[in-house]
Amino acid sequence: MSFLDIQIKSNFALVTIKRPEALNALNDVVITQIGEMVEELESNPAVRGFVLTGEGKAFVAGADIAKMKEFNVREGQAFSELGQTVFRKMELSNLISIAAINGFCLGGGMELAMACDIRYAVASAKLGLPEVTLGLLPGFGGSQRLPRLIGVGRATEMILSGDMISAEEGYRLGLINKVVDPAELLNESEKTLSTILSRGPNAIKAAKTAIRQGLETNMERGLEWEKQLFGGRFADEETKEGLSAFLEKRKPNFKG
Repeated sequence: MSFLDIQIKSNFALVTIKRPEALNALNDVVITQIGEMVEELESNPAVRGFVLTGEGKAFVAGADIAKMKEFNVREGQAFSELGQTVFRKMELSNLISIAAINGFCLGGGMELAMACDIRYAVASAKLGLPEVTLGLLPGFGGSQRLPRLIGVGRATEMILSGDMISAEEGYRLGLINKVVDPAELLNESEKTLSTILSRGPNAIKAAKTAIRQGLETNMERGLEWEKQLFGGRFADEETKEGLSAFLEKRKPNFKG
């Protein structure tokens, strides 16, 4: 049984998690299917990104607690490793991803959203990493990504308190890129993704690589990566087209 609905729209996909009776909670099957979805879209040369959302009143309300209650240490570590591996695959993919957060975005759901490149949310969305209220801690990368997104102090407060925050607070902290009207959530997400994908595809890949690699090293090495990636652009016809189009006062004709 598939818990994902994948709609191809020109050069991107709209992906909906469809497990509304469980508020789209993540179990091993759903997580595995997310990984397979990323691989499927990566193998489609016409697709360069995706918008990810949830069916019903939740984006993803967390992991499947009923299943986790039966875990032993080995099973808990395996579940954590599965989520970490899939979310890391998505984060490092050349696909550009936007989380369209339509409701509850908690625990594993928040970790999934943080693995996306951009996050849009409706004003009524509730965000948080409440694992400590269950005697747990984030296991799908939340303890690593949240401090990188909003700073150590605020991330530590959120993780150790387990408290939920509003979408507006998430926006103020830099966790959410934009708060939008529910009726416009998908339109706004798709519009932004379409704008990004209208830029030079190889330049987009290089820029995403520079950002991700820079976050995981010191400033000197990050600047070296940037220099190498920047210089490499001048061997690409895409860059020549972009510069020529600017000088000729026309829109560039990027391929791919």
